[in-house]
Amino acid sequence: MDSVIDCADIVKHYGRTEALRGVTLSVAAGSIFGFLGPNGAGKSTLLKILVGLVRPTAGLATVLEGRPGSPAVQRQVGYLAEQFRFPTWMTGYELLEFHLRLAGDRPDPAECRRLLNLVGLEGAGDRRIGGYSKGMQQRLGLAQSLVAHPRLVFLDEPTSALDPLGRVEVRDLLLHLRSEGMTVFLNSHLLTEVERVCDSAAVVDRGQVVAQGELESLLLKPRAHLRVGKPAETDLSALLRRVEEITGNAASFDDGLVTVETTQAAQIPLLVQAAVELHVPVYEAGPVRQSLEEAFVQLIKGHQQ
Repeated sequence: MDSVIDCADIVKHYGRTEALRGVTLSVAAGSIFGFLGPNGAGKSTLLKILVGLVRPTAGLATVLEGRPGSPAVQRQVGYLAEQFRFPTWMTGYELLEFHLRLAGDRPDPAECRRLLNLVGLEGAGDRRIGGYSKGMQQRLGLAQSLVAHPRLVFLDEPTSALDPLGRVEVRDLLLHLRSEGMTVFLNSHLLTEVERVCDSAAVVDRGQVVAQGELESLLLKPRAHLRVGKPAETDLSALLRRVEEITGNAASFDDGLVTVETTQAAQIPLLVQAAVELHVPVYEAGPVRQSLEEAFVQLIKGHQQ
């Protein structure tokens, strides 16, 4: 799949502070990409480089096959900053009309209504932004980022001010955007939201990418498990011995779960077969999958040791 973002050895210094230390990553077209990391990891710095607000000290960044911040690229990019401020005296319609003009389009009431409806602000377009709640302003920011039908949209903490229902609606919106071919670069601390919508992700810490790839591959550990019925002691001992023979690794049993280290998916059917031959009922079998939060904590702690 073609990429819409390519970063090669991006370095950024702020005086003596090294915010980015050789970041390399790629984002596939038509995907939702999660960019994750603890506070101070360099996420916002890279985001600002990709939208053309900051220049890297070294390295090369390409967005939509062009230079970040160039007019040709900017016409195809949407952006919602983490801390944005809109003129409180404007109405929602006026703000969107203003951004349509900035994008080089004619103000279109029908397009403004479409954008407001898309983010759940039906009927709020005539109200002044100063009277919007924090969540409504966040929704308006999302609508602003989608002005002029961008091919690529950068979202920095887009659900930070939303309640659980609002987060679900934004999640559905992101999936809708992907279905229409748009690429979404998502920076978020809400790992459960990222896990539900992202196709791939990169984890950054202290200015370096410590892991990246398809989300499912990041969450799979080199282990397999069998959930079995409670076997007799002799059957359990025989099963553990057989599992260890197949994988070459020590197996453990806890509360009905047999766990063993293995990087070979083809061994899992053999483990099930061994249990069946020993008359131990198997209720579930497969590779061990972490939550994104577990994987994230493990990656960051491993990098900081």
